Amino acid sequence: MNLFSDIRALVIRNLEAMAAEGALPAGLDMAAVSVEPPRDPAHGDMATNAAMVLAKPAGQSPRVIAEALAARLAADPRLTTAEVAGPGFLNLRLSPAEWQGVVRAALRAPEAYGRSDIGRGRKVNVEFVSANPTGPMHVGHTRGAVFGDALAALLAYAGHEVTREYYVNDGGAQVDVLARSAYERYREANGLEPEIREGLYPGDYLVPVGEALKAKYGESLLGKPEADWIDDIRAFAIDAMMEMIRSDLALLGVKMDIYSSEKALYGTGKIEAALDTLRGMDLIYEGILEPPKGKTPEDWEPRQQTLFRSTLHGDDVDRPVMKSDGSWTYFAPDIAYHYDKVQRGYDALIDVFGADHGGYVKRMKAAVSALSNGRVPLDIKLIQLVKLWKNGEPFKMSKRAGTFVTLRDVVEQAGADVTRFVMLTRKNDMALDFDFDKVLDQSKDNPVFYVQYAHARIRSVLRKAAEAGLAVDDAALCAADLSRIGHEAELGLARKIAEWPRLVEIAARSNEPHRIAFYLYELASDLHSLWNRGNEEPGLRFMQEDSAASQAKIALARATGVVISAGLGILGVTPAEEMR
Repeated sequence: MNLFSDIRALVIRNLEAMAAEGALPAGLDMAAVSVEPPRDPAHGDMATNAAMVLAKPAGQSPRVIAEALAARLAADPRLTTAEVAGPGFLNLRLSPAEWQGVVRAALRAPEAYGRSDIGRGRKVNVEFVSANPTGPMHVGHTRGAVFGDALAALLAYAGHEVTREYYVNDGGAQVDVLARSAYERYREANGLEPEIREGLYPGDYLVPVGEALKAKYGESLLGKPEADWIDDIRAFAIDAMMEMIRSDLALLGVKMDIYSSEKALYGTGKIEAALDTLRGMDLIYEGILEPPKGKTPEDWEPRQQTLFRSTLHGDDVDRPVMKSDGSWTYFAPDIAYHYDKVQRGYDALIDVFGADHGGYVKRMKAAVSALSNGRVPLDIKLIQLVKLWKNGEPFKMSKRAGTFVTLRDVVEQAGADVTRFVMLTRKNDMALDFDFDKVLDQSKDNPVFYVQYAHARIRSVLRKAAEAGLAVDDAALCAADLSRIGHEAELGLARKIAEWPRLVEIAARSNEPHRIAFYLYELASDLHSLWNRGNEEPGLRFMQEDSAASQAKIALARATGVVISAGLGILGVTPAEEMR
């Protein structure tokens, strides 16, 4: 049930009836007509922009259209009033029975309430984290992991077929640095002084890798030239790092469906095949790029390169795919990787990148646009930085990692549920402060606690009601006399519950899971407000002397819990049964 969609359908039917009668021109495009909560709740329960968006194509005054539409809508039993405001906005008030019906809908099918079919089974690939396999994940990866996992869950909840994918960057120079760093720890395990020179990875996390290498190779690699050991140690160290990364992701509750390897693209013809596809579209050519902006001629050395005509697909400048020495640029395997995803039959691709990849957005979108002939959209979400605080000061870096705070550091300090929720309390392209003192504080200012406390209160009510002998299973509550939910504060909570299906669709269409966290905080606030009013007004308490009134009010609480539980499920957070 989506009450906003139902009322929008009512508005559209009446507009079509007006067109059939000649009051509006035939064939008007109704796509921009919306029904949504008004900015000011005092104006009504819902508002529609129908008259405003149809006035120009209809060649009529918006107020004339609004007044004619209002007269029709007012006759519908679901509405109590339909009032024209300003130049032609239309504010609607619904009967209490409609809001009471929302409570019943949530209880009739708790698992289904709010779920959407807007995805219609479209196959979506969400690639996220994709940290270099050179060490443990840092706090920036933590935010990207939470965002990507919650986005995938949101899209699945909205009817998409979702694949979570991790792209292992195991084909670049950084894995050679990893191998050399691991070799020094191998030397250390054999009793020699490691030479952790500049440019190598200094973290202690490679000590166990060195010990494992000693267990496998003994002293056989000591003193050997790099060419004799680098391939074996590189593969060994990458496997060890990926095992560490999988373990860190599991600590956060993230499980990937696919791990794809960059190295698997080299020497297999896949890069060549992707570029040949672009060449067949006349999108690959030999040329010389203009100097980058801000460079003087003395700084610029023009050179012949193999280029991709990305400007034909929205980019600012064509991009090199092969260097003048014949080696691939970093962009070439990325093109091949995305071509592989297109060939796997996905209907949409989403990449979750760190903020430092902003310059990659246009070129990657251009490549996917070209390779899919515009069929497959690519949305790239950039994850801004996270600043960690504790005791009013920046949180110290991890000695184990050497240079940064790890995902494991954060989760062990705050817990997975808190970490996940807090990482979604800001839009992905906004910087986020993660204050360990605040996120563990039990107050309204801590959104994690506030939402969890609301759910725990609801569970407490259900337990107490059951102990008092009331039937509080969903079937019994669904059959309750919900007309007993009539106070404005109670109906206000029901209105917020009614927004859930609409909010899911908005968040899924925009790929913005943070909207779920924001909504849950507002819903929890309405629940706590009603609870607190019950302290002053006994008639608003969930437990009443009249069992029929109790069941109705408990039904409202349980419906709220249904939505909170569903929302936390999307965020990957476990709903609290009680607060300790």
